[in-house]
Amino acid sequence: MGRHQPIIHLHILPSKHDICGQFQQKASVYTASQPKMKDFSYITSSDPVYIENLYKDFLKNPSSIDQDLKKFFEGFDFAMANGTPQQAVAGAPASGTVQEGQDWGKEIAVYRMILGYRNKGHLLAKTNPIRPRKDRGANLEPAFFGLAEADLNREFQVGKMIGLGVTTLANIISHLEKCYASHVGIEFKYISDQKKIDWLTNEMETHFSDPVPLEQKKRILEKVSEGVMFEKFLHTKYVGQKRFSLEGGETSIAALDAIISVAAASQVEEVVIGMAHRGRLNVLANVLGKTYEQIFSEFEGTATVDQTMGSGDVKYHMGYGSEIKTADGRTIHLKLMPNPSHLEAVDPVVVGFARAKADVLYKSDFDRILPILIHGDSSVAGQGIVYEVLQMSNLRGYYTGGTIHFVINNQIGFTTDFDDARSSDYCTSIAAMVQSPVLHVNGDDAEATVKCAEIATRYRQEFNSDIFIDMVCYRKHGHNEGDDPKYTQPQMYSLIDKHPDPREMYTTMLINEGEADAQALAKEMEKKFWGGLQERLDEVKQHPLPYNYQQPELAWKSLRKATAEDFDQSPVTAIPREQLDVLFNGLMKWPEDFKPLKKVEKILQDKIKLLQTEQKIDWATGELLAYASIICEHKIVRMSGQDVQRGTFSHRHAVLRDEVSNKAYNRLNHFNEDQEKFRIYNSLLSEYGVLGFEYGYAMANPEALTIWEAQFGDFCNGAQTMIDQFIAAGEQKWNRMNGVVLLLPHGYEGQGPEHSSARLERFLQMSAELNMVITNITTAANLFHAFRRQLAWPFRKPLVNFSPKANLRYPGSYSPVGDFTSGSFREVIDDTFAADSGAIKKVLFCSGKLYFEMADKQQKENHQDIAIIRLEQIYPLPVKQLETLYKKYGRATWFWVQEEPYNMGAAAFLKMNLTSINFGVISRHASAATASGYAKVHAQEQREIIETAFGI
Repeated sequence: MGRHQPIIHLHILPSKHDICGQFQQKASVYTASQPKMKDFSYITSSDPVYIENLYKDFLKNPSSIDQDLKKFFEGFDFAMANGTPQQAVAGAPASGTVQEGQDWGKEIAVYRMILGYRNKGHLLAKTNPIRPRKDRGANLEPAFFGLAEADLNREFQVGKMIGLGVTTLANIISHLEKCYASHVGIEFKYISDQKKIDWLTNEMETHFSDPVPLEQKKRILEKVSEGVMFEKFLHTKYVGQKRFSLEGGETSIAALDAIISVAAASQVEEVVIGMAHRGRLNVLANVLGKTYEQIFSEFEGTATVDQTMGSGDVKYHMGYGSEIKTADGRTIHLKLMPNPSHLEAVDPVVVGFARAKADVLYKSDFDRILPILIHGDSSVAGQGIVYEVLQMSNLRGYYTGGTIHFVINNQIGFTTDFDDARSSDYCTSIAAMVQSPVLHVNGDDAEATVKCAEIATRYRQEFNSDIFIDMVCYRKHGHNEGDDPKYTQPQMYSLIDKHPDPREMYTTMLINEGEADAQALAKEMEKKFWGGLQERLDEVKQHPLPYNYQQPELAWKSLRKATAEDFDQSPVTAIPREQLDVLFNGLMKWPEDFKPLKKVEKILQDKIKLLQTEQKIDWATGELLAYASIICEHKIVRMSGQDVQRGTFSHRHAVLRDEVSNKAYNRLNHFNEDQEKFRIYNSLLSEYGVLGFEYGYAMANPEALTIWEAQFGDFCNGAQTMIDQFIAAGEQKWNRMNGVVLLLPHGYEGQGPEHSSARLERFLQMSAELNMVITNITTAANLFHAFRRQLAWPFRKPLVNFSPKANLRYPGSYSPVGDFTSGSFREVIDDTFAADSGAIKKVLFCSGKLYFEMADKQQKENHQDIAIIRLEQIYPLPVKQLETLYKKYGRATWFWVQEEPYNMGAAAFLKMNLTSINFGVISRHASAATASGYAKVHAQEQREIIETAFGI
């Protein structure tokens, strides 16, 4: 055996009737993610005596032959003896005997063909409802395996291994065609988990062809009819209006209904859905139960518009929640997340929302909440956020127990054919990266689609893993209803124009192929359909579904909208000294059997000494004290981002490591037994996906402090879509408050244009109507109060803090204990050095680290005629507090001083919004890049800013 060089690796378990892998002979057919398996083509062409002798050797001593061949003989021998390979036990001794005249070469050739269908049958499956599929080189014809036409009527023992018993090759091929190459094609051979492979194989080969009961046929026809009726209603009543219809893909309504029904029967209590605009209104009406009246009052613009609650968004972006009863009477909560037009941007929000609800409501039992992401074919293939979200799927900090991905594959993106939209065979090819199976299904076959939906839901509940359904359908109209697709796809749309809708397809199938009762059902439902459509056109009233609020929703309902007066002064967020001491001491200890690094031990000892000798607390401890105080109030604190457990700049050390065992110790999880756990996770190297996840987490639970920290603030623009479309505008567009916190390390320290600026100007440009809070905090106590304020307010706002880097260990940022045990967040901090306010001739106001550089010069040179004011909160701008100081220093000239270039930072924002104070601006010159890459240039510019500020 050693002289052969098999091109494919084969792995067979004798207890299973399936093989994990693919028989392919053309190297060009492999994808990077598909494991190669051992090819038995060299055996099929060998002398039968040679094979027989191998088998005899196996019977005498199974360990004496090639390991993979041994596994094949074990499984094959059991099948010969029992005909039930599923029940065999791995490693069991073979009990069979060589059968006279048995053609091993042919038997193995047929077995190779069975494997071929399991691996590549999807390439032949008739999944396209409107045109023939491309030939993708499946190579599954019998001749490819060395089988001739004369073999078709010949009986093969190997038929037992697919549950047929000894049968002809013709029957074997027919069965394989039905299982793997009909209206459904399954991709799953890149999966390495044998249990998943066996489960899926069993579903396809044993159960998929089971007949659909009459009651279920009725339900399927009802849901498909509802989907079609909704679109016909719109098309009749709102001719030419944009609605991004589902026409051509209405079977997805029946599929979603099936997912929800199976989920409800499998412990799921809540389903969270994310989708784009295509078909959204239909899903709202026919899956979530929103009435036509509710939808179309928005459609016609007659819904009551309360602009004090936000300016709103277009009807096909809004979110919704409902509580429905499934066909078998189970109650389940449904949520549709609000989303922007940015395709797939809602994906991380959905999974973050699901994780939060699992944590707060279901004790992290992920079987009880199911995320569903509904994708388009072009966006799932083209948008990188899909990759980021999939990469999260099995990570500790982002796991949600598996997501069902449902692709409405209408084979076109606006005007772009799929040939121009992807390099991969399928729009779902990314699924292989995380070993998610894909069920490709013809959207005109309602029953097959529903069966796929049921399999996907059971799979998710069984294995808590992601799974994809790729429902191939078509788009009846252009991208929107006013767009003519024939400009760019005349041939395709000439086919679509003549094509019956999914309801007509299913009705015709039932009448032509169904039993008598199915035919009667189809005719009855036909009348019901037209009657229902007329009722909708006649505006017959529907009753909205009742709804019971969940606990986190009641918490949201207890909050209110913010007013400008709320920002005049912050609420008191201090904690008693006794509590501070308990928390501080808890942070500074570890178990006796834990051995931290000496370096870390010294860091903690220095913190203890600082408190004991100077009654001060440093920045990192102030931060952790805030989190500790909140989790001891039984509220969740969740933090994620790149390297957050230690901190990019090695300041946080929230999680310590044993220097011998590498065991982790979370310093915040051991205050008392009743506390919440501190949830802190080092993230994957992603900004867009991770920030989206945390936004979704914060959206679900107003009682959670949810924090994302960028490695450097400069990198936050990798998440710009989340910032622009969700964080800055979400409350205004969708009426949804959110208290997510962004920590963006920011400051000019000579590290160049990619490690200096978190782009303060961009956030300030987006700041209006009290939409978020922008801070640049300089003291440990103020940071402590800022975090606690997030949950103390009777409303929620995103907080974006431009946090320090070099100054994390700067003594000037330490705070006296009294600042933690009394008071609240300070939006403005007045000068503490100059003794006589009447003597002040110049006021320099600034934010962030520049304050310490200027204060150092002020004190060293004893400038008693200059006051330096810190603006800790830049938005909402504390105008009243600044005006009070303007009166206090009424004879002084004011200058805003910033490190950033003139066209960046807060200068333009302050000039536009702080009109009651006359001030000049001192900064770097306007620049295209944020900072110089040369350390000497940086140092010179920094000196000039400070010299100018003091010398002007």
